[in-house]
Amino acid sequence: MKKTLAILTSLLVCVAMLAAGCGGKKETEKYPTKAITVICPWGAGGGTDTILRALAKASEKEFGQTVTVSNVTGGGGSTGHAAIMNAKKDGYNIGMITFELNSLPPQGLAPFTYKDFDPVMLVNTDAAALTVNADAPYKTLEEFIAYAKAHPDEISIGNSAPGSVWHIAAGLMAQKTGIKVKHVPFEGGAPAVTALVGNHIQAVSVSVAEVQSQVKAGKLRILGVMDDKRDSLFPEVKTFKEQGIDVVFGTWRGIALPKGTPANVKTKVEEAFSKAMKDPEFVATAKKMGLTLNYKNSTDFAKFLADNAEMVDKTMDSIGLKKKK
Repeated sequence: MKKTLAILTSLLVCVAMLAAGCGGKKETEKYPTKAITVICPWGAGGGTDTILRALAKASEKEFGQTVTVSNVTGGGGSTGHAAIMNAKKDGYNIGMITFELNSLPPQGLAPFTYKDFDPVMLVNTDAAALTVNADAPYKTLEEFIAYAKAHPDEISIGNSAPGSVWHIAAGLMAQKTGIKVKHVPFEGGAPAVTALVGNHIQAVSVSVAEVQSQVKAGKLRILGVMDDKRDSLFPEVKTFKEQGIDVVFGTWRGIALPKGTPANVKTKVEEAFSKAMKDPEFVATAKKMGLTLNYKNSTDFAKFLADNAEMVDKTMDSIGLKKKK
């Protein structure tokens, strides 16, 4: 009798577990059944927030649900990334991850890496560009490098903050070309560009989007872009590669989920956002902002993240920004 009761109890437990499992599966199969939140690690009104809100709006008709953006800021992006990582793994809390996911860990400023997320897709990349005053004595990248070699530590290159993507870009360029320059941090790319226009520094290593208005006004000149292809805003400007310097570097933004999100949910999220990226209004917003859309699916994005993390780690180490263990 006791043996029979034990068997029946075991069977009931198994049935309950199977029922729970099936229920959970059915829930994810129905996904989404309610509003979705997308976490932004940066403040409202900034570039990441603006492009994410446009993408979220475009995705609503794909999800059939409201998609809202929640700005979780602080810690140079670490607070928002942590919020994405720690969110419930049900697809209702998605996140936009950015370049800082790979630059914070080497500095010891984040207790996580790209491996703690499920990548969904790459949204955009913005290459660094070396920009100088229009009346500078060097008119080409070759002349700039020659001048820098003849005047070590005399050229000051502005960036958006210590350890930022544009600081690393300038460091990588200096490393690849064998020049010695001064790295000058500012509170963002815009103040650095203003300082360049005012002749307080000699160059900036920010994105094309951040210098486009001053270049079009004839005040600044772009000597080269760190990309595989020329920038659509200034197709006459050669890439670093075209000028004999193998440097491809810049910032990026992408969509990710907490690690361990069910595969079928991840697939639905990827399908919805990949379709949203083709939305005419979203594409127009990106173009107006001067952002380069660069879609990569989850598999290719995962490889991109790994390659980028390795390159960033090595570069930060070479310019003295990596925290020593």
